[in-house]
Amino acid sequence: MVFPDMSPVFVSFSRNSFSSKRLFSLQCLITALLLLSIYTPVNAENNTGQSARALINDMSEAVRTLNYDGVFIYQRGGQMNTLRLIHRADENGEMERLVSLTGSAREVIRNNQSVTCIFPDDQVVVVEKSRPRELLSSKLPQSTEKLVANYHFSVIGEDRVAGRPTWVVSIKPKDAYRYGYQFWIDQDNSFLLKSELRNRTGLLLEQIMFTQLDILDVVADEMLKPSITGTGFTWHNNSGTDAETGRKTGQWRVGWMPSGFTKNSQEAYPMADSKKPVDHLVYSDGLAMVSIFIEKLDADSEIASGFSKMGGVNTFARVANGYQVTAVGEVPQATVQRMANSVMPGS
Repeated sequence: MVFPDMSPVFVSFSRNSFSSKRLFSLQCLITALLLLSIYTPVNAENNTGQSARALINDMSEAVRTLNYDGVFIYQRGGQMNTLRLIHRADENGEMERLVSLTGSAREVIRNNQSVTCIFPDDQVVVVEKSRPRELLSSKLPQSTEKLVANYHFSVIGEDRVAGRPTWVVSIKPKDAYRYGYQFWIDQDNSFLLKSELRNRTGLLLEQIMFTQLDILDVVADEMLKPSITGTGFTWHNNSGTDAETGRKTGQWRVGWMPSGFTKNSQEAYPMADSKKPVDHLVYSDGLAMVSIFIEKLDADSEIASGFSKMGGVNTFARVANGYQVTAVGEVPQATVQRMANSVMPGS
């Protein structure tokens, strides 16, 4: 559910804390991880006549397999942005294009191999590896058990979004270390038309809502090509494999995390302005996600510390034993701080 403000699709850190190249590189990586996290599936039963598990399983399938062209708004506090999302699914896999319609004309193109982030104001293009959308898989029974242990699920009624009838599904956390969600799911095609992120007291942190949606038989190639060519821009290609970074991962671990969280991935991530890759660890409870970045500091490194917040995304950075440790996630401030403070050497 993350579309903060440089274009509303990029999670950004303060320019006082990171160089511009590093900012672009981290923005695109987190975009690749969280780009469509509003579509995170959940398995659970509720106490109403309609099964939340069935609704959200159908939602996950619809978002993954339908061809569509839609316009949605993203609202965070008093700020509102409009974006267009085009998605195609065929025998070659999935491909999508996300375009900001307000503010700077930034674009993100994703296919099975890569995520390309285009920053026209800075004349920069960053290419990242495409991460599998593992959170769209809702077939593992242990995921159901984990989620039910940490969230309450219910269908709380019906509503209309973009002129379409919807079911409204509520997901509330059982502890203070994660946020709650509310999904509006199309009754006809199971598409997710609206999503809200709320804290434990019910305060709205972020909202995404489609105002227009066309379900298509075919998505033409031209619809998925960026309108910004990037000709003359500076290109940073970080789509290589871990082996190409020349560095093995596995030397770090997080000593504390909320119940239900497990490590999804760990890799060495190449930075745009450095030959030294950053260790990147991803943890999730099946719904919320936290990324941990660990970077060896040198005399020229820019150091960050403390908190930053953008909508529902919290960031905490600290320096420990010559390393910069940064945790970022769509979770409360206390979660990223405790996880970052517990990072230690070890596999």
